[in-house]
Amino acid sequence: MTSPVLEARRAPVDALRIELAVPFASFRDPMFPGVSRCLPVPPPSTVRGMLAAATGRTSEPVPLGLAATAGAHGIDLETYHPIAADGSNPAIGGRVAPRKGGMTIRERPFLADVRVTLWIPEADGRRFEAAFRRPVWGLRLGRSQDLVHPVGPPRWTVLRPADRAMVGHAVAPAGAHTAPQAVSLRMAVSISIDRLSTDYRPFLWCADAAGDHDLVDAFRDELDGQAVWLLDEVRR
Repeated sequence: MTSPVLEARRAPVDALRIELAVPFASFRDPMFPGVSRCLPVPPPSTVRGMLAAATGRTSEPVPLGLAATAGAHGIDLETYHPIAADGSNPAIGGRVAPRKGGMTIRERPFLADVRVTLWIPEADGRRFEAAFRRPVWGLRLGRSQDLVHPVGPPRWTVLRPADRAMVGHAVAPAGAHTAPQAVSLRMAVSISIDRLSTDYRPFLWCADAAGDHDLVDAFRDELDGQAVWLLDEVRR
């Protein structure tokens, strides 16, 4: 007997398509602690945080499709003012004086001209269509200064089940397609409200747009033929 979940993935889905532009962004890779390494795409948890800012809710554990790419990347230098755990270099006026050993320079990789496309099924898409007209909070991806700019108004499209389609820059679950140029990324899907637990999963993503390939549990956007995977979040 076929499960209801698989049957649902074989049916066409009406979805809201949202296109976003971010001039500069930085997504720290938590798999490399102590090293400033930037993920090439925003993690699903980061995208859901932005969606929660739009609606004003605490969290938005909604299924969503995600595709992203960046036009360029670079490395910036930042000044850090760490405070010693033993309190030997207390902050004065919000920062630690350099003579107390409280300043260090670190590299911070960043992305430029980031483009993100989201697909949200109709059940939740109607809410986000209204939310993106008047977001409750400012829309950001990554750090607080990484502002998001909608590229035109959201559009409605139909996602049709597909065994083969253009992969492009879609974020896909591990094993979901056969594009040889895909790289494996381990990214956060969700973070608990108290920030004590994070759900990490492996994904596939192509820096160079991939053409038609065999797909698993995927859809095809009828607007441009792009492959889409609806990424689910574990509700906590």
